[in-house]
Order: sequence, then C-alpha cells, then structure tokens
Amino acid sequence: MGQEFSGKKAAEIVGITYRQIDYWARTDLIRPSSCDAAGSGSRRVYSYRDLLELRVIKTLLDAGIKLESVREVFKYLRNHVESEITAAHIVISGQSVVLCQGDQLVDVLRNGQGVLNVLPLAGVKDQVDSQIVALARPESAAKDSVIALRTVAIAQ
Repeated sequence: MGQEFSGKKAAEIVGITYRQIDYWARTDLIRPSSCDAAGSGSRRVYSYRDLLELRVIKTLLDAGIKLESVREVFKYLRNHVESEITAAHIVISGQSVVLCQGDQLVDVLRNGQGVLNVLPLAGVKDQVDSQIVALARPESAAKDSVIALRTVAIAQ
C-alpha cells in the first residue's frame, strides 16, 4: 500500500491524539518514514507501515504498558524481529511483555533474559506412536524368524 497520511490523519486513523503522535515523533519513539518534519511549517507524512506501528504502540498503552516500557519493547522488536513488527506475537501479563519467537518466549523488558522454551506437545503423540512401531518391528521380525525356523524344522 503506497498511501501516505498526514500526522493529523494518521492520529485519527489509529485512534490517538495529534499531541500523542507529535510527542512520539519528537521523542523518537516512532519517526514517520515517508517524510519527517524538518523545521517550522514542515509536516510529517506517515506510511501505512507507520500506521501499523502506531497502532501497536496504542495497543500496548491500552493494555497498561507504560510509555517508557513501550519504548523498550519497540527498541527490542526493531533489533530482534526480522519481519515487520506487526507480524510479531507478544504476550502481555501485568507489566511483562513476552515475545513469542518460534519455540521461545523472550521477556522483552528484561533485554531477552528470562527466555523460556515452548514445548510443542502436538508432536509427542506422533513420537510415541513412531517409537512403538519401531520397537515392535524387531520383536515381530524375531517372531517371524522363530516361526520360519520351526516350519523348516517340522518340514525336515
């Protein structure tokens, strides 16, 4: 989407005030990627992707995360999430923000400390079933050999 939005329109779309978007830009929480204000009379122009990030910021704030923590979350996401930030999965619990990355949960506000591994239980059943089949094969092969030997012995 190649659309561009003024600061006022971006704020309206995202559901924040113009003062918020202005403050966030002035304090480097999020800078408009299309065109940044460069002095008196100039205007900021936001891209669609900027709007998505602004909405993520609003969502985190609405969830009770403090603005300073939101800054830390965005700094971490920008440095550690390869795709766009809106593709990330985050879990919020109180003042904790945990990023789900593959099979790991990373506490973003602790700079990646408190990493937990996610144990996918869906594959456990398949692993057990495969092991049962694998272990049953030698036993059944041994039984087949004994039966074959008995058959040969009886035939003689």
